[in-house]
Parts: sequence; C-alpha cells; structure tokens
Amino acid sequence: MIQLESKIPEGYLENKWSNYKNYQKLVNPNNKRRLDIIIVGTGLAGASAAASLGELGFNVFVFCIQDSPRRAHSIAAQGGINASKNYQNDGDSVYRLFYDTIKGGDYRAREANVYRLSEVSNSIIDQCVAQGVPFAREYGGLLDNRSFGGAQVSRTFYARGQTGQQLLLGAYSALSRQIRKGNVKMYTRHEMLDLVIVDNRARGIIARDLITGKIKRFAAHAVVIGSGGYGNVFFLSTNAMNSNGSAIMQCYRKGALFANPAFVQIHPTCIPVHGEFQSKLTLMSESLRNDGRIWVPKKIEDAKYIREGKLKPIQIEEKNRDYYLERRYPAFGNLVPRDVASRAAKERCDAGYGVSSTGLAVYLDFSDSINRLGLKTIESRYGNLFQMYEKIVDENPYKTPMMIYPAIHYTMGGLWVDYELMTTVRGCFAIGEANFSDHGANRLGASALMQGLADGYFVLPYTIQNYLADQICVPKINADSIEFLEAEKAVENKIATLMSIKGKFTVDSIHKNLGCIMWEYVGMDRIKESLEIALNKLKSLKEEFWSNVFVPGKSDTLNLELEKALRVSDFLEIGELMVLDSLNRNESCGGHFRNEYQTKDGEALRNDEHYSYVSCWYYMGEHKYPNLVKELLNYEFVVRQHRNYKS
Repeated sequence: MIQLESKIPEGYLENKWSNYKNYQKLVNPNNKRRLDIIIVGTGLAGASAAASLGELGFNVFVFCIQDSPRRAHSIAAQGGINASKNYQNDGDSVYRLFYDTIKGGDYRAREANVYRLSEVSNSIIDQCVAQGVPFAREYGGLLDNRSFGGAQVSRTFYARGQTGQQLLLGAYSALSRQIRKGNVKMYTRHEMLDLVIVDNRARGIIARDLITGKIKRFAAHAVVIGSGGYGNVFFLSTNAMNSNGSAIMQCYRKGALFANPAFVQIHPTCIPVHGEFQSKLTLMSESLRNDGRIWVPKKIEDAKYIREGKLKPIQIEEKNRDYYLERRYPAFGNLVPRDVASRAAKERCDAGYGVSSTGLAVYLDFSDSINRLGLKTIESRYGNLFQMYEKIVDENPYKTPMMIYPAIHYTMGGLWVDYELMTTVRGCFAIGEANFSDHGANRLGASALMQGLADGYFVLPYTIQNYLADQICVPKINADSIEFLEAEKAVENKIATLMSIKGKFTVDSIHKNLGCIMWEYVGMDRIKESLEIALNKLKSLKEEFWSNVFVPGKSDTLNLELEKALRVSDFLEIGELMVLDSLNRNESCGGHFRNEYQTKDGEALRNDEHYSYVSCWYYMGEHKYPNLVKELLNYEFVVRQHRNYKS
C-alpha cells in the first residue's frame, strides 16, 4: 500500500514557505554543474523552470514538441495573471487571494500549496516587469488591473488580450540566454515516450525525434514534467491540437499517482461549435466578462425567433433581456467562477432560451460598457479579441453581442505531487498544469499563468535542491544501462504494434468518437448511469483502437498520424480514469457536477464528511482498473462553507 507524504511544513500558514526555505538542503555552486536535469515541456512552467535552473548552474536538457518554445500553448492565454499587489487599494491581500483560490476550488486543494502560490504571486509580476513584459498601465504609471471571476477585487495584470504570449516571450528570452551560455540544451521537435526508472528513481526519458523518427535515450539525475494538461481527451477543446497528456501518463504507468482526474474545467466564454467537421474551439478571454454582460431573451418565443433568423439580438428591448448571472448572483454578477457561469449558461439553453441556430449559445454584450466608457476604451482593452471574434464568426461584436457557450478548457487534475512538487516516483517532479496541486476542483481565471510561473521561477528551484543535495556523489547516469535499453525496446514495440494494425479507422475518427463519449456522458453534468455507460463505451472504443486503427506511413520518418495515435492511445486511458474518479466521488464540487448531488437552487452539493480528499489513482497494469489512494485534506486555517456568490 502506498503511503502518501505531502511534506507540508509545520507552523502557521504564513510561515510555512519561509520555514521550508530556511531549513532545506542546498547544492553549492560548484556541485550544481555536476548535476543534470531533464525538463519536458517549454510552456510557462517548463521554460521558466529551465531558465531558472540554468541560471543557478545546473545542466538542463529541455524537450519541446514544437519547433520553438514560443509555440507552447501558454501563448494562447489571453486575459491576465493574478497577483495581490493591491495597487487599487481595494482590499486585496495575500490572504484574500489565497482564500478566493481555496473557495473557487470548492475546498478541494491543499491550504499550504495555495497560500505559497499567493505569497509568491507578487514576485512573479516583478520578475516579468524586469524582463520587459509590456503590462498595461494606468495614467499614473502603475500597472493596471482587471477584475476576473471569483473575486471582488481587481488583481489581474494583463497585456491587452495577449498576456500569455507576452509572458511566454519573457520566459523564452530568459531561457534563450541560458541556452546561449551553454547551461541549457534545447531539443525541439522531440516527444517524451517513456520515463526510465533506475533503482526506484527517475533517471531519464525515452524520446522520439519527430523529424527523423529516431528513438533516443536521455539520462539525468532528475526529471521535471511541465507538459500541460489533458483537456484534448474531449477532442473539441480550447487547447492547441497537439496538447496532450502522454507525458503524465508515462509517469503514471511507472508509479506516479494520477490525482483528481475528474476535475476538468468548462470555460464559459468560448465561441460555440459551428459544424461537425470542426477540430478545435476558440476561447474568448474571461476578461471580457469584466465589461460584458451576459444575457438571453426573457421570452422563449424571442429565443425561438432568433434561432430561426427572424429576430436580431439588438431588436430585443432591455426589459425583455434576462441578465441571468446578475439575477441569480447579485454580489458577483457576471464575475462568478467559471464552473458556476458555465452551468448557468447550460441551464438556460437546456430550458429553451439559447440563441444561435443550434440553441447552444448565450449573448455577451458590450453595449452598456461602450456607452459608459466609450468605444476607444473598450477597443484598447479588448481590440484584438474583438478582431479575432469577427474573423471567426463574421459579426462585428462592437455592434452585435458576441455569442458564447461553455467548452472544455483546463484540467485541474494531474500527477500527484507533494509540497516539493515531487511525484510518488523519487526524482520525478511535475509543475504547472501537469500537476494537481493548486486549483482544487475549479481553477479561478488568471491563475494558470500564475501557477506555471510560480512553480518554474520561485518554487521548483528551491525544492528540487532538497532532492539533489544527496545526489552530488552520483556519477553521470548511464543511458546505456539495462533499464534504458528495456524502456527503449518497449517504446519500439508499441510503435511497431500501432503501425502493424492496418485497420479501417483513422486516428482522428477514433479521437472524435472518444470526445463525443466524454462530452455526452462525462461533460458539464454527470450521473451514475451515464458514467457507467461511458465506461462500457470507452472499453469498446479502446478495443476498436487497438484492433482497427490505421496509421499510414512509416515510423522512421516524420509521421504526424503516428504522433496522434500514440497520444490518442493515452487519451483513451485518461478517459477511463476520469470516469472512475467521477463514479467514486459521490458529490458535486467545482468542475465535477453530479446531478444527483445538488442543492434545491441547482448549486453544487459537496460532501466534506466523506470526500474531503485528493483521489489518487495507482496504475495496476494493462487491462486492470487502478487502485485508489486518498490524501486527506485537513483544513486548519479555513472554515469550509457552501460556496456563496449571491451575497
């Protein structure tokens, strides 16, 4: 039986991180260059970690599936990054950011991890300003802030609608400097296909050169996974199409626990699905809810006429508009957390008040803000987002309300990590969206960028030294050892099996079927019966994949279909994990909404007595269901309450 040790420091909440740093082990500068670290992924978490560890003097090897770190999916984050600077003097503080994050996650995150995240948030902004990130500024010169969902203060720093891009360029510049100095070696267009364990420690990876198809062995004293989340298990999501969960699944199969797989976030402001041949969805930043008002027609016949093209939204009088978030949640209005806003939109559409030709959309309207603030102000804040919407939908959002609908966005689940960000495999660390640690059952907007940079710049550079301090006498790891050769052979056999099936179904068709199963039965709301149906359908689809998939081309060259096939094989297993976790958790919390467990007002009904834990799944082998291991969440400093955004 696995015993989980979270390694949370003793003491008061506000002193835990300081106490940890005061007594951790360190590696002296001369010894750092004797130690090798592999980092998988070059988004904000991976790039910032590589730059920081390279700056410290470690030998860092970074693996990127794109042709440049600048193409990492972090670039797509639009709205901003949270920090408790309190420039507006509106009541913000480290504790309030901590509390909003704990509450927003429906009390399913660790107190100590979340407080540390809030504590280092201000340093992130200072770091990024020093790198030249062009945050928006007020007239007086201070950095400007936006409001975001789940908070009643303005704490979100932004660079128009391109915050992720600008932050990634800052991290990329720091990373490039370390590459130029020789402290970091970059492997672009390489994908991790296995984790190598030697003497019960992570000692390297097997990777495939995506251009030549060559399988390669890489060794190091520690491995860091920063490869993002698994939202593309749903096929249609706001994630980049090559975002995948394969790296974390490879660690899972080697003994790392997969935590809270059921906790998947639905984002409320996505451009609705417009056709059956669509391959991904486009996100409209949550920042738009800061100035936009969400509504549907009050009269069901008006909604029907709009769907039939007989009526336009601008023809609906103010008195006949239902600003349903403002009506249901007067204290927070349009700034309720994402899970709450998403379910509210679905409820209105299910009741027949949805718009667009499909009836699966609501309006996000800026007319009030334009009248109040002026067109130029709205254009300066959101101009590039409005332009993107117009190019996709062919409607001018300055004149006609945007249409939005919830879509799969972010995954709160991931590899289980302790306070040091180490998985249950010694020497294997997980950072950013690849781990589970900071967001509980629902992530607040603008916190993904915060966590990625916090882990990379300000947490991992400390905690990894506590592990590496007793590794300085370990010689360079031998990539020709039997463990590496066996792992390489296993990867080659898996690829050979996929190439030899020669079935009749394309990888994309199976992936699309997987997405349909997940969205229909494991989507915004779930019930026991639908989850059991999903489990049976996934089992059949998995058998179909391994007996009837067709992967064209050859394995020893560039082969995009092979890349997708390897990732879809992992998505099929992730889907099973999500269903098992959803069946296990007989409650509703955050992004996990079981219809059987809701209040009379239709809100999530938690069960703190029986489910206040992190559900951690341990791999038991192929064709076997995993075992459940629980990490109890003991709240010492926060009193759990029913999430209330009404008053």
